[in-house]
Amino acid sequence: MEDWQKDFLNMLETVTVEFEQFFQDVGEVVESVADELGEVFETVVEEIENTVEEIENTIVTEIDQYLEIFFEPIVEIEPELEEIPNYNVTENDFSINPKVEATSTNHTACVGCRHFHGQVYGRNLLVCAMHPYGWDDENCPDWEGDNWD
Repeated sequence: MEDWQKDFLNMLETVTVEFEQFFQDVGEVVESVADELGEVFETVVEEIENTVEEIENTIVTEIDQYLEIFFEPIVEIEPELEEIPNYNVTENDFSINPKVEATSTNHTACVGCRHFHGQVYGRNLLVCAMHPYGWDDENCPDWEGDNWD
């Protein structure tokens, strides 16, 4: 009767060893699969990063080209603006419509007139509302001083 108990215990021990070996093998397989998936994931991430970098470079290049095409006419206009009398733009003058002063050489009839506007819009100088291009003589018929008396 002791033989069947011994056989049963041996069988249980064998089953236990086999289960341990099975789970050890499964653990090794899971580890190897995880390692392979990690390598594949790293490869995919590298490919995505390279693709994103290429796309980003392409977009930046195209935006630079569009901006260059857009701003090129503006750069060409700048020398023409310098031809406007008393249009002196300094680095500190960032106004959209720069002010032009009436002097003894330009717009002499407008010196001291309260109607003098002297703003450049686009490439056109607006001297005043009554005489948009200024008065030719030295005495403007619409001249009024700055005081409101």
